[in-house]
Amino acid sequence: MSREFEMSLMGELQFFLGLQIKQGLEGTFVHQANYTRDILKKFNMGDSKPMTTPMSTNTALDADEDGEAVDQKEFRGMIGSLLYLTATRPDIQFAVCLCARYQASPRTTHRQAVKRIFRYLKFTPELGLWYYSGSSLSLRGFSDTDHAGCRIDRKSTSGTCQFLETSLVSWSSRKQASVALSTTEAEYVAAASCCSQLLWMKATISDFGLKYGRIPLLVDSTSAISVAKNPVLHSRTKHIDVRFHFLRDHCEKGDIELIHVVSANQLVDIFTKPLEFDAFTLLRGYRLKVLTMHSSRGTLRANGPASLLSWYDE
Repeated sequence: MSREFEMSLMGELQFFLGLQIKQGLEGTFVHQANYTRDILKKFNMGDSKPMTTPMSTNTALDADEDGEAVDQKEFRGMIGSLLYLTATRPDIQFAVCLCARYQASPRTTHRQAVKRIFRYLKFTPELGLWYYSGSSLSLRGFSDTDHAGCRIDRKSTSGTCQFLETSLVSWSSRKQASVALSTTEAEYVAAASCCSQLLWMKATISDFGLKYGRIPLLVDSTSAISVAKNPVLHSRTKHIDVRFHFLRDHCEKGDIELIHVVSANQLVDIFTKPLEFDAFTLLRGYRLKVLTMHSSRGTLRANGPASLLSWYDE
């Protein structure tokens, strides 16, 4: 870095914009434990009953127009605080983004859902992202979608994440801009979004002299993969906005390689829907590396860096 940029040595980085950073020989651990405790105290949730997941699988939020209105300023403050926490807590990304859709007219049900997230943070204040020091810079992407998951307008929710080997470096959970007429269309749009992010990361990393061939993009929809590889537009794709067809273009150019992954190994589920405790903790810990400092070291010693990669190819 010092060969490319003008830099000054100010000691080992420990705090940065609310992020707490611990560097060691095995890797780097980034978390916001102090910030988590601060917002729990700020919103009087410090003594709340802990919960094991940020959202119940039975939760189905909608506008709830007949529900009791709550303080909009307080609700927006809670959402804003949680959104900043998602910088190191991808495990709450979906729940926070879902609740954030109702900031214009929050109701009691929406505030209860947000309080559930705070109660989950009370249970897991020390979690953060673990980056193994021996990871290579090989890029991989995952994409998935919850078709027509929004109860109001029936738009789908796209989930994507990008890895440098086993290190999670980028993720998103957002509602699609248009209504998808089929699961194939929704999956194709989500894959296009992930492709865009992978190409941006590829261009950024190439500034440091690293070159990539085909970047794997893992999708659990064989139909979406077929659409991306089919050079002829057919009835399945006529409703898809033309801006998403650059995915097919980059597949043909060899920049992106779409690979099918079985649904059981599709880790992006954590960004598209509420999950049961067992599935949620598996994706959160072993696969996304959202761990505590103690458990991150234990995971590395118990499994080793090689086995941490094996589940990609199952």
